[in-house]
Amino acid sequence: MKSLLATVVTASVLFNAAASAQAVHAADHPLIPRNVLFGNPDKRGGSLSHDGQWVSWIAPDAKGVMNVFVAPKGALDKAKVVTHDASRGIRTYMWAYDNTHILYLQDQGGDENWKVYAVNVHHADQPVRDLTPFESIPGPDGKPITLPTGQPLRPAARISALSAKHPGKVVVGLNNRNPQYHDLYMLELSTGKLEVLLQNDKYAQFVIDDDYNVRIAGVPNAAGGVDYFKNTGKEGGPASWEPFMSVGLEDAQSTMPIGFDKSGKTLYMSEGRKTNTSALVEMDWATGETRVLAQDPRVDGGGVMEDPRTGKIQAVSFEYERQYWKVLDATIQPDLDYLKTVADGEVNVQARSGDDQTWLVSYTVDNGPARVYTYDRPAKKATLLYTNNKRLENQPLVKMQPVVIKSRDGMDLVSYLTLPPGSDANGDGVPERPVPMVLNVHGGPWARDSWGFNPTAQWLSNRGYACLEVNFRSSTGFGKKFRNAGNLQWAAAMHDDLIDAVDWAVAKKIAPKDKVAIMGGSYGGYATLVGLTFTPDVFACGVDIVGPSNLNTLLKSIPPHWAPMLDMMARQVGDPRTPEGQKFLESRSPLTFVDKISKPLLIGQGYNDPRVKFTEAEQIVSAMESKSLPVTYVVYPDEGHGFARPQNRLSFYAVTEAFLAKHLGGRMEPIGSDFEGSSITVPSGADGVPGVAAALEASKTASPAAK
Repeated sequence: MKSLLATVVTASVLFNAAASAQAVHAADHPLIPRNVLFGNPDKRGGSLSHDGQWVSWIAPDAKGVMNVFVAPKGALDKAKVVTHDASRGIRTYMWAYDNTHILYLQDQGGDENWKVYAVNVHHADQPVRDLTPFESIPGPDGKPITLPTGQPLRPAARISALSAKHPGKVVVGLNNRNPQYHDLYMLELSTGKLEVLLQNDKYAQFVIDDDYNVRIAGVPNAAGGVDYFKNTGKEGGPASWEPFMSVGLEDAQSTMPIGFDKSGKTLYMSEGRKTNTSALVEMDWATGETRVLAQDPRVDGGGVMEDPRTGKIQAVSFEYERQYWKVLDATIQPDLDYLKTVADGEVNVQARSGDDQTWLVSYTVDNGPARVYTYDRPAKKATLLYTNNKRLENQPLVKMQPVVIKSRDGMDLVSYLTLPPGSDANGDGVPERPVPMVLNVHGGPWARDSWGFNPTAQWLSNRGYACLEVNFRSSTGFGKKFRNAGNLQWAAAMHDDLIDAVDWAVAKKIAPKDKVAIMGGSYGGYATLVGLTFTPDVFACGVDIVGPSNLNTLLKSIPPHWAPMLDMMARQVGDPRTPEGQKFLESRSPLTFVDKISKPLLIGQGYNDPRVKFTEAEQIVSAMESKSLPVTYVVYPDEGHGFARPQNRLSFYAVTEAFLAKHLGGRMEPIGSDFEGSSITVPSGADGVPGVAAALEASKTASPAAK
C-alpha cells in the first residue's frame, strides 16, 4: 500500500505558539518517558502457594521477557525464575494445589488458541511441559480443519477447575474434537495423562464442584439468554441433565451460578431477575431455598472474598464511582480494618494460603504504583513485598476524578476525567482554560472503566491533554436497564452517550470544541471509526486499535467456540444470518460511510487477531486509499487482539503520541529507539506522522508478513 500523506511535518511545527499555549501547564512538568508507563513493570501478578510457603510474581527475566519468579516466603533474595517464555511473556498463571506445579496459559502470536503449560517450581532445571499438546482439530473427513491462511485450526484450552481435594489433578477444557465446544478432561499433573470427564456437544459453560463433579451446565438459547441444567446423575456415573433455570436476554449477563462451597451443599449465584441490579445469593442445593447476601441498588455485585478452608463467601465488592467491600463474615472485619491503616489506596486481597494464615494484599491508587504486601494474619502484621513499578515514584502523576454525566435521555454516565498537571489550580475539576482532550473509549462493549492507576490517562495528561473515559450504555456493572439500553444501539444511542460526554466537556470549558480526539481499542476502536464517519465534524482525529469496521464480517468470522453465543450477539448487535439483519448491520458499519471521513485516522492492528480479524482494518484502509483519504496504518505480524509485547506497545504509543501532537498540539517525546525490537510495519501513511518513516528506516523492523 502506498503512503497517502506526502507532507513531512517537522518537529518544530509541533511546538508552535498555539500548541505551547495549550500545553503551558503540562510544560512546567517533565515528560514521563513512555517506557516508564508502557514498558514492563518491576513486578506484577503476585500470588501464594496454597501451603503458604512460597510467594510468586511475574517480572522481567534477564532478557526482559515477563516470566514467573518464585521465592520462599521471607527470603525474597532467593527468588528464582521458573518459567522460560522467550517471546510474549507470561500473562496469567496459577498454583496447583500440590504446591509443586505452576500452571500457565500461552498462545502463539496472539491467536488466543491457548495451551496449558506446567513447570515444577522445585526443579526449575526440568523442562516446561505442554499439557495440551494438540496442534489441530480434525474435520468430518478426519483431516485437520484449516484457516483461510492455510494453517490448521488449533484448539483453545482452558483451565476449568482446581481443587484442594485433588491436589495432583486439574480439570481442563479442550475443543480438540469439536471446535465449537469444550470437552472436559481430568489432567494428572505428574504424568500429563488426560482422561475424559465429560464429552460435550451442547454446553457452553459449566459449574464444577470441589470433588470435580460437573454440577451445572449452561446452553445459550435462541432468545439470546441461557438455559441452565443440573446434573442429577450419581457421583462418578454418567451425567443426567434436568432443567435448573432459564434466563432471558435481559438478565443473561447478571443472573448466573457462580460456584459451590467446599461442602457442595451451598450454591452461590448472581441473581438479578426481579431487580435492576444483581445480588449475591446463596442457595441450599437440597431444598432450593435462597437467601440474598448483599445487593446495592446502584450497581451489580462484583468480586468476592472466599474463605480458602470452607469456600464460603465472606465479602463482596460493589463499584459505582469507586469500589467498596460489603463484609458478610464478621471474622474478617478486624483484618480489613487493620489493612486500611497500612497504606493508601483501594484494598484487594489477591491471594490467601490454604490455612488462611497468610494473605497477599494489594493497594491501588490513581497517581502512583500499586503496592503489594504479605499479611501475617495471626500477628496482624503487613510487610511490603513489592512496589510494582518504582520508576513511577516521583513522576508528575495526577489524580483521576470520577464525574457523572447526564445523557440526553437522562441516564447517568459514570465517567473519569484526568487533567494535565497544573491545569486545575483550584481543584474544581475544570482547567483554568480549555485544553485539548482525548475521549478514550473502553472495549467490550460489555466491560467498564474504573478508578485507579491508568497508564494511558497519565500519559495523555502528561502530554497536555484531558483524558475522558465514559461508561456509555451497555457498559457492565450498572444494572440491567443500563446494560440492555445498549442492545442494537451500536453507532446509535451508545455513540450518542459519547457525544453527550464531549458536549459536556466543551460546555464545562474543559476542552475546546475543535481539539477533541477519539481513541480506543476493540469496541473503542469501532467507536473511533463511528466517530469519524457518523459524526465527522465532532473529532479532530481518531486512533482505532483493533476495531471492527464492518459488523457483518465481524460477526461472520468469530472464533468457532464463540458460535454458541451468536444468538445473544445477534440480539445485542444485529443478526448477520438474515437479509434484514445484514442490512441493519450494514447501516451501523463505519465501512459503509467511509466517504464521510474528513479527519486524520491512525489504525493499529494485530495480524493474528482472532476476534477482530485483520481484514477489518484492511478493508477500511483500502476503501480510504481508493478515495484518497488520509490514513496511517500500523500492523504487527506477531500480535493479536491488542499488543502484548512491550516493544510493540512502545512503538505504537510512540506513533500515537506523534500523531496526536500533530493534530491536537500537545507535547511529545521523540520516537527515539522505541521501534527497536518491535515487529512494527506501516503499510500506509508512514510519512503522515512526524518521525515514523525515519524511525522505521533506523530500526529495520518492517516485515512483509502483514502486508
